[in-house]
Amino acid sequence: MSATKIIHSIPSDPLTGAISVPVYQTSTFIQEAPGVNKGFDYARSNNPTRKVLEDVVAQLENGHSGFAFATGLAAIDSVLKLLSVGDEIVAVDDIYGGAYRLFTHVYEKLGIKINYVDATEVENIANAVSKKTKLVWIESPTNPTLKISDIEAISKVAKSVNALLVVDNTFASPIAQKPIDLGADIVIHSGTKYIGGHSDLVAGLVITNTQELSEKIKFVQNASGGILGPWDCFLTIRGIETLDIRYKKQCENALKVALFLENQDAVEKVHYPGLKTHKNHEIAKKQQNGLFGGIVSFSLKNDTQEAAVKFVTNTEYFKLAESLGGVKSLLCHPAQMTHASIPREIRLNAGINDSLIRLSCGIEDADDLLNDLSKAFKTIEKSKEILTY
Repeated sequence: MSATKIIHSIPSDPLTGAISVPVYQTSTFIQEAPGVNKGFDYARSNNPTRKVLEDVVAQLENGHSGFAFATGLAAIDSVLKLLSVGDEIVAVDDIYGGAYRLFTHVYEKLGIKINYVDATEVENIANAVSKKTKLVWIESPTNPTLKISDIEAISKVAKSVNALLVVDNTFASPIAQKPIDLGADIVIHSGTKYIGGHSDLVAGLVITNTQELSEKIKFVQNASGGILGPWDCFLTIRGIETLDIRYKKQCENALKVALFLENQDAVEKVHYPGLKTHKNHEIAKKQQNGLFGGIVSFSLKNDTQEAAVKFVTNTEYFKLAESLGGVKSLLCHPAQMTHASIPREIRLNAGINDSLIRLSCGIEDADDLLNDLSKAFKTIEKSKEILTY
């Protein structure tokens, strides 16, 4: 979908001609007679501002229908509610910490079994699925080690056991990757990240590929009520207007940062799909249309939390904070922040070591970001806390 089509997929208001989508800040709608209305009766069930957003994200992902939720985790939760006791999920091992917490501490207790595997090898998925598998759940790229999975190949494995393939497309965004075109059944986004793009809202999005799945998610959305409010829908729509240009600039900055990090003495390993040294670089190049994302992560040779903390507290433009995908650059220490809910042994097995640092590149001038990182390396070098290896 070109930048032109993205911008013009957002309609002007047919009633007034307003170029921006109006915020329908209302809880209910007047009916002509019981059950006779203009398509809206109560704001939990539907809202005109939310409908625009949901229609736009469905177009972005080439899906059948879109659904907007209050948070990314609410979006994930809505999909999990399709399951029944005894069902199983095969999930990527390097999974978002919040998803792991929800899977493990809520749904496992309700009788849902989760098998975590390294999804960078299709054979691992094939060996893990069974007749009980109802969902194959992947992120590509993953958070935070940027692992890449072959979505098209995994889709065939999922279909072989009649399981649904769910792809969290938050890191790639619809600009780089459209999982439904590659065989996914459901796509999930944390709209908080690239789609919103300005670190001023939290939102979750689900896109389905069939009428049947759309009806099921719509039922859950209305029954559970975890909807996105009209003002945040408006902000998300506004973010989509600049998604293409923002994301491409962030990808450009991230590649420069990754190449810079490869040449730092204190760095043990750089994780970025755009590097030719990345395990699945060619797969990423193919399925992400040559755009490798705005996230870079790296580990230090001094693999300690202390060394990582020293680094993340000595930057100027990279702000230490949760989240990612906004116009301002951020960094975090996953072991103590985004993935703290995952037990250390499991984190380590997934490649999230104690010194791993995640960078979210914004739209600043790349030279300023590189200078900022360079100063941070010099600061910690003086302390001898990182170069002791």
